[in-house]
Amino acid sequence: MKWELNKSFLKFNSILSNKRHLFNKRVDREGVIENAIEALKKGEFIFIYDGDGREEETDIVVASQFITPEKIKFMRKEGGGLICATIPHEYAEKIGLPYLHDIFNRSGYEIFKYLTPKVRYDAHPSFSVTINHRDNYTGIPDNERAKTIKEFAKFIAEVESMDSPMIEFGRRFISPGHVHLLISSGLDRRRGHTELSTALMVMAGLIPSATIVEILGEDGRSMGKNDARKFARRKGIIFLEGSDILDAWSKWYG
Repeated sequence: MKWELNKSFLKFNSILSNKRHLFNKRVDREGVIENAIEALKKGEFIFIYDGDGREEETDIVVASQFITPEKIKFMRKEGGGLICATIPHEYAEKIGLPYLHDIFNRSGYEIFKYLTPKVRYDAHPSFSVTINHRDNYTGIPDNERAKTIKEFAKFIAEVESMDSPMIEFGRRFISPGHVHLLISSGLDRRRGHTELSTALMVMAGLIPSATIVEILGEDGRSMGKNDARKFARRKGIIFLEGSDILDAWSKWYG
């Protein structure tokens, strides 16, 4: 009888320990989101891994309003992928900014019938046009890309008060350029880096535009999650998974 009681007690303790571990883990992840939001508000970088079974890539992320030439340099040297800036779909609609695949489909050029993207990781890519600020020369140096992105964030912040946002967009920017724009469809429709990073900007109360770049490894491939996590630790940068952001968004938005 004593042995049976001990077995029951040990089993109960094991269950309780597991539940406590899961609770602490959940609390820890909520704390990570809060820390990430505070870092973004300070103009710092964070890393976002989208999720297993999707792209399985990690992006360097910073609020577009805080971009600098030094941050562009860090992103191209430590990231290595495409440096892009996001915009929520409702803002894109206000200025008549389409997805790139829609431009292809409506262009009338036969070649685009064969180039229309069918991506493996989602329903469609989030790419729109590329832009340069009109004050730039070529648009590619760090200071010029930073100028384009910072002014793009400023433009987004002012859109609501503009009488003709499409015309004003054309006054400030040209296309093609050297900054790739990504339209966020919203986390209810798509769960890529574009949507995840833009949602974080919204939760942080910042201008809803993120500047992001994929992290490549020394072998030229996308850096794996574990390596990206170690890299973030070495750099003192917060590492988030897409699931962390989705959980936080459901509580914040719901």
